[in-house]
Amino acid sequence: MMQYITNYTKKRYITYFIITLIIFILPFVRINNNHFFLLDFINKKLNLFFISFDTQELYLMPFMLMLLFIGIFFITTLAGRIWCAWSCPQTIFRVIYRDLIQTKLLKIRKNINNKQKQYPRNFIKKIIAILIFYIISLIAISNFLWYFVPPEIFFSYLANLQEHLLLIGILLCVSLFLTLDVTWWAEKFCIYVCPYARIQSVMFDHNTMQVIYDEKRGGIIYKNKTKLYKKPLQGDCIGCEACVDICPTHIDIRKGMQLECINCLECADACSKVQNKLNRPSLIEWTSIDAMNSKTKIKFLRFKTIGYLIVLLIILALLILVGSKKENMLLNINRNSELYSINQKDGNLEITNAYTFLFQNTDNQAHEYYFEIETDEKLNSDIEILRPKKPFKLEPGAKTKKIIVLKAKNNLNSNTQKDIIVPIIIKAYAVDDNKIFVYRKSIFIYPKKSEK
Repeated sequence: MMQYITNYTKKRYITYFIITLIIFILPFVRINNNHFFLLDFINKKLNLFFISFDTQELYLMPFMLMLLFIGIFFITTLAGRIWCAWSCPQTIFRVIYRDLIQTKLLKIRKNINNKQKQYPRNFIKKIIAILIFYIISLIAISNFLWYFVPPEIFFSYLANLQEHLLLIGILLCVSLFLTLDVTWWAEKFCIYVCPYARIQSVMFDHNTMQVIYDEKRGGIIYKNKTKLYKKPLQGDCIGCEACVDICPTHIDIRKGMQLECINCLECADACSKVQNKLNRPSLIEWTSIDAMNSKTKIKFLRFKTIGYLIVLLIILALLILVGSKKENMLLNINRNSELYSINQKDGNLEITNAYTFLFQNTDNQAHEYYFEIETDEKLNSDIEILRPKKPFKLEPGAKTKKIIVLKAKNNLNSNTQKDIIVPIIIKAYAVDDNKIFVYRKSIFIYPKKSEK
């Protein structure tokens, strides 16, 4: 006898475990002291794919956001609401609270296969269930915060609670909100609050994977998808309503596609157990409308999905290209408000311009830095560095502000009517690593001749 029982629920639980394990462990994994992803507001830096970027290099974030949103469009067009049932934290937490804590652990809910029946008693057990989940939510929100506050810093903050009340307040409030969401709002959040259910329908086509009840085999249960059909059942559906009882969003999949369906496929598993006793496959399948009607395989490669995939690959290539040009040092240059200074030295005029250089070492190692001046007449031909005279050292991630004074070696202006602006290029570099250097443009102002 052929077995027709499906195991989508078991596969979902395995997926949940793998995702949770990855999300929990990832903040602790470091390569060259960098995290896979860390948006550190305290130290003003971004770690992405184990590469460190300064907040001034957040030009990568638009690429990340484009990948995120277009990736959602691509996955939805391809596989429907697969995110909702197989990856969404809301769904995972609901399974933990309802199926694990309430049903398996505390026996508040008597049957995991019936999510429609309410159990008004067991008040004390329900309070215990909420408290247990609140502890889980504290761990979950801590895990979330590790992507913004590194774990090694996070735990040191917890050891000094009075000095970090803001962090503790965020942890307690967000975990309380999560507990309220999962224990009270429950699937109402998916149905009424989450915007994804509203936008998914515009991305669907007849080749999108969905949870579909096969009316040809099972028979028409609902007339016009809303009113229960009055005639006796004409197909393989025996009216047991196991698919209705087990649905976490409280819908009847036999009505057709509905916004409330999150693609958890628990209805397909329930139907397969019943139909298997009759030596028949489940009447509910994870397939597309075209594939079900034609009894063929799902057409994954089509114009829309290929288009999304090409755009995703282009954005990913741009992200890698731009990210590979990361500068291991940053330099911002500000001119002082005073245009120039005129001094007498050894009977000669000395024309100087002052600048404020803000250096930052974004590399993982300490380096010594210095700089050179280039003009239109090659390196150091007309302008020289008056101070500082020596290189200076910067630790990894450190910043320093330097007052730089440049001096004109020769008379640069024969004009008696106006000052002249001399374009200069500043090359800042690491003395101990010839691969680390940046160029910045600035100007040197020289006074008109009559002022000398």
